[in-house]
Amino acid sequence: MDEVSARLVATGVVGQAVLYLATRWEFLLVTLAYGFVARVFTGPTLSPLGRFATEVVRPRLSIDPREVPGPPKRFAQAIGAVLTGCAAAASIGFEAESLAFGLLVALSAAASLEAFIGFCLGCWIFRLLMRTGVVPASTCEACDDLWSRSG
Repeated sequence: MDEVSARLVATGVVGQAVLYLATRWEFLLVTLAYGFVARVFTGPTLSPLGRFATEVVRPRLSIDPREVPGPPKRFAQAIGAVLTGCAAAASIGFEAESLAFGLLVALSAAASLEAFIGFCLGCWIFRLLMRTGVVPASTCEACDDLWSRSG
């Protein structure tokens, strides 16, 4: 997986999340949740934001690709799917807008870390889960090799 593309998608997520926080337009929660679920199951293929980032923006950047293992990024996307799905359910189904707002603040913070400084919080959690044996090393052999070299 190309880290540059992942950071572009994260930038789009930040934009959508901040727009929701400013406007409380519930359709943004639905589109965010859909995008995360689509990226978990198909990568950028069925995600409008993923396709825009990888097919429109990324080819126009003169930055060399930086390949990173996919499973931690997919895990991070799954966390995003849970957060946005819960936010949508809270706001639309239960009229708990303050809960939805809090979940989107958390999502915005995590996506901002990825987008602006290249720190993937979900990947960090994935690493901890691998180190404690919750996630078996066979799930991501490239991660195991990479992380065992980095200490």
